[in-house]
Amino acid sequence: MTNEALIAAAQTSKAWPFQEAQRLAKRFPGGKRDAAGNLAPVIFETGYGPSGLPHIGTFQEVLRTTLVRRAYEVLTGGHPTRLIAFSDDMDGLRKVPDNIPNGDVLRENLHKPLSRIPDPFEKGHASFAHHNNTMLRDFLDRFGFDYEFVAASDRYDSGEFDDALKNVLKHYDAIMGVMLPTLREERRKTYSPVLPISEKSGHVLQVPIEVVDAEAGTVRFEDDGEVVEQSILGGKSKLQWKVDWAMRWVALGVDYEMCGKDLTDSVTQSGKIAQILGGRKPEGMIYELFLDANGEKISKSKGNGLTIEEWLTYGSEESLGFYLFREPKSAKQLHVGVIPRAVDEYWQFRAKIPEQPVEQQLGNPVWNLLRANGYHGGDGDTLPVTYGLLLNLVGVLGTHATHEQVWNYLGNYVHDADPKHHPELNILVDKALAYNRDFVAPTLVRRAPDANEAAALAALDAVLATTAEGASAEDLQTEVYEIGKDERFGFESLRDWFKALYETLLGSSQGPRMGSFIALYGVANTRRLIAEALAK
Repeated sequence: MTNEALIAAAQTSKAWPFQEAQRLAKRFPGGKRDAAGNLAPVIFETGYGPSGLPHIGTFQEVLRTTLVRRAYEVLTGGHPTRLIAFSDDMDGLRKVPDNIPNGDVLRENLHKPLSRIPDPFEKGHASFAHHNNTMLRDFLDRFGFDYEFVAASDRYDSGEFDDALKNVLKHYDAIMGVMLPTLREERRKTYSPVLPISEKSGHVLQVPIEVVDAEAGTVRFEDDGEVVEQSILGGKSKLQWKVDWAMRWVALGVDYEMCGKDLTDSVTQSGKIAQILGGRKPEGMIYELFLDANGEKISKSKGNGLTIEEWLTYGSEESLGFYLFREPKSAKQLHVGVIPRAVDEYWQFRAKIPEQPVEQQLGNPVWNLLRANGYHGGDGDTLPVTYGLLLNLVGVLGTHATHEQVWNYLGNYVHDADPKHHPELNILVDKALAYNRDFVAPTLVRRAPDANEAAALAALDAVLATTAEGASAEDLQTEVYEIGKDERFGFESLRDWFKALYETLLGSSQGPRMGSFIALYGVANTRRLIAEALAK
């Protein structure tokens, strides 16, 4: 594939990362330029609040932003880009998270900036925020993201945001004009774009202020009954969220940032404030939020979400990326039940890459994911066994199945069945064992067959009695089909026959191609399953 063909396809691609990249390219016809007219990097940003630990929402935002970044690089033939992962660690701590040790340390420091609260984890970090920022960076590094980390505390404390803060004071009235109409009457009385940090208590104060000298950065406010004048520069203040977001866009030169649907109003107001400050709202996509298995919004306090660690216990990193790639503007359920299908669909799309024309490759989630971190290989890679089939095998082996046992059975089906030769499959074996242990085995029930189903199972057993071990999955599948189509057994459709096989032999309402399962599990072992079903 030539670079010219790739660029041409990118210009008309309907895949969402390229649609986003196309809008960004229109923002900078001929590329982004610096003051001297030289090509300058387009700046992408993701934000993170370190009052808690990194989670799946953090991952998806960095991943999706990276996908747009790579799409823009393809579209422009390699124009420079940067990705800033910003930690808003100057926020005042408003409540004590439930999943943090030594809660008393946090309770004693409520309302102080996160970067000025002792580390409750007692791991030697300078602050609570420093601990969480380290976790964030480890988290992003684990997935190979290319990014630059920026902490709000570093920029505020060092004075690098001082000019931007003076700019906010100079446009104080205009910013208030944007924000006050959006607030409740009670909130208007105390609202200020600038939150001074008390020199008495160290708290981030939610108090109205009076601008004394914008150029000097001096404001007047009331602190614990006393009227004080104080500079807001050098880490002595923090901006309100929507103002802070706008200031950041302007100060860092951000060109692209996406966010969740819950921040739709914030984007509008911060965009107006960015314009007041002399900048421009970045391009960006507003994505839908995740739902739990019951279709309810995921809440940290409810604990009804799915963590990165949980996904990676039962599925692969690639499958998580695949699931997050698709339809970001549609609400999707996020629970363990979606993992097996995501694993298998990832490999299905990966296998399609070499046979797809370039315009279809650009819409292939796996093509985008492989490029996200600079890896362009993997064309046509496949798994010798689907994850769904692996789960069915482990399900019939039971909760006491071992890694080695599973590989012994894989030898019936996989050429050169050695974990060293199939590292991706080897990883999935352990994940299948964990998934079966935690979600399949506790609810597994193999129902007794109905009379017509029993007759069909007996017919299948008779066929298998004359079938040698090592018969191909295709031949076995043909035999299964023929029994299902036999009018003597009264199945209205082949689907009814397969459902009967799944429910009586595997204890599931869905399952694999039975020919593949029999080839994998073995003819004799399958006959034993049939015998157990008929005995009921």
